[in-house]
Amino acid sequence: MTTPLGPAAVYFLCLATSALCAGLLLRAFLASRSKLLLWTALAFVFLALNNLFLVGDLVVFPDVDLWPWRQAASVAAIAVLLYGFIWESER
Repeated sequence: MTTPLGPAAVYFLCLATSALCAGLLLRAFLASRSKLLLWTALAFVFLALNNLFLVGDLVVFPDVDLWPWRQAASVAAIAVLLYGFIWESER
């Protein structure tokens, strides 16, 4: 079974967007050294990893189930972001 071109393009665009956001946030962190930018950049790294697993799961390897890896990356992104928000609110 092949994946239609439309959804595959959306998956790749989501991957590119989250990776670009992670890169821009990391660049902003290196310029300003704001810890909140670091936590947000790390969250977007995990979201990009989640999108990479999504592309792998639904487009590249449709017979392989990567759902647990996708969920783990999502939980890691949310956990890092929440930790960063809580850590920065205490300062």
